Amino acid sequence: MTPAAAPLKVLAAMSGGVDSAVAAGRAVDAGHDVTGVHLALSAAPQTLRHGARGCCTLEDANDARRAADVLGIPFYIWDLAERFKADVVDGFVSEYAAGRTPNPCLRCNEKIKFTAVLDRALALGFDAVVTGHHARLDDGRLRRSVDMGKDQSYVLAVLTARQLAHAQFPLGDSTKAQVRAEAAARGLAVADKPDSHDICFIADGDTRGFLAKQLGTRDGPIVDSATGDVVGSHAGSFGYTVGQRRGLNLNRPSPEGEPRYVLSIQPKTNTLVVGPGELLDADEVTAQRPLWTSGTSPSDEFDCLVQLRAHGMVTPATVRVTADEVVARLHSSQRGVAPGQALVMYDDDVVVGSATIAAARRIGVIA
Repeated sequence: MTPAAAPLKVLAAMSGGVDSAVAAGRAVDAGHDVTGVHLALSAAPQTLRHGARGCCTLEDANDARRAADVLGIPFYIWDLAERFKADVVDGFVSEYAAGRTPNPCLRCNEKIKFTAVLDRALALGFDAVVTGHHARLDDGRLRRSVDMGKDQSYVLAVLTARQLAHAQFPLGDSTKAQVRAEAAARGLAVADKPDSHDICFIADGDTRGFLAKQLGTRDGPIVDSATGDVVGSHAGSFGYTVGQRRGLNLNRPSPEGEPRYVLSIQPKTNTLVVGPGELLDADEVTAQRPLWTSGTSPSDEFDCLVQLRAHGMVTPATVRVTADEVVARLHSSQRGVAPGQALVMYDDDVVVGSATIAAARRIGVIA
């Protein structure tokens, strides 16, 4: 009979949602000494939620406190709003200004939950941080959740081996439906609370409007890739992403009437280049600053699965590794690969590492 693992002193990050509440509950059930903490990340916590949008409100803090009371664990609020703005929000704005498409959830996990929070937790004598992420840990290896529709291993792929050694993800073996049912059985009021989605610090979902307030508006041209003609205008290239079709202010249809997509963003000249969707097909992706969850690269070249966005875009690839970048040759092309997103490498369902996409080689496009 395998002896039970020794109880740990753990810090449960409680957002006020159902996942983090159940994760804390499971940590209690495992016999750990659990303390709940809510991260106050908003400079305006009095702001109300907009359904499933927004976070870090007084409502969320109160929901987290009530869940901690039901579980019978101590509860605290840590104010990390200034750190969150500097490391996540300001970085988000600067990336869009540079023509890239960042993933703020990934940056929050990297900079806030598993750097600022974990470092403080370890300094206070805690052994680990528990979160409600849908992912699994297996002997230090980060794996996909059994619920592929809720899997969050992609946004956790920036974590180092040291950080993973002090992390717990109790929900990885359960579906979201099972988590909600368990929350109801525990008497947690958040059992039916809607999941947060989109960008948590843009409660109304208007990313372009948020960026315009930060960067100001600046009119610029939308140019057709084939003819070089100006076919529309915009109020700031920062408000767009590669592969975008909707929301383009085009005043001249294409000759064949086919839809146009954003092919490239040129922030220096404040120009968007648009064209047919087939010009978005990429067969090779270059990504910088690789991080390996085991601490070392598996080899100079290896086959794996790569995921190129938080939702979807998974394909087999052959990855070539250098000191500061990886080049993934895709076995099947992907459309709309955006600089600034993460390229995450998997061995079946195990995360091998991640890197930040810098460029994609487009099929049929001559550089």
